[in-house]
Amino acid sequence: MTRQWYVLRSKPRKESALWDYVLSKGMECFYPRMRVNPVNPRARKIKPYFPGYMFVQADLEKVGRSAFRWMPHSLGLVQFDNNPAPVPDGLISGIKRTVAEIAEAGGEKFIGLQPGDEVFIEEGPFSGYRAIFDTQVSGHERVRVLLKMLNEQREIPVELEVGHIRKEK
Repeated sequence: MTRQWYVLRSKPRKESALWDYVLSKGMECFYPRMRVNPVNPRARKIKPYFPGYMFVQADLEKVGRSAFRWMPHSLGLVQFDNNPAPVPDGLISGIKRTVAEIAEAGGEKFIGLQPGDEVFIEEGPFSGYRAIFDTQVSGHERVRVLLKMLNEQREIPVELEVGHIRKEK
């Protein structure tokens, strides 16, 4: 058997501790995370892309299945019919690419948003209005949109929290 990717389950909110342990054992591990803008300022700023899961690459004939079951903070490998389910390399590459695109865009809210895209304002004093996405301002937390008022012929720039808008479909 050769090295393959598998999905490793962690106990709730113990992904980081399990990831550190897997790396300390010299195993290759892919733990996708993303920066978020939580409402509570004390909440975590980086969260797992797949809460409770990460990917490990291993040769199960050499390492053994039980090694993953008995790791601290682990619930073992994802299995079907009592057999660990391998994950294709192409899927891992696709997930890495998607997570990188989200990070490059400034977070999940920005994926696919380009200047000129129509957005809907979901929260705040302008809730219910449609606007045009202009740009991301002051890091990852705020955006500038152009709000067109009903009787106005011009667009008014307004800065909002990123969580207050969503892309129109």
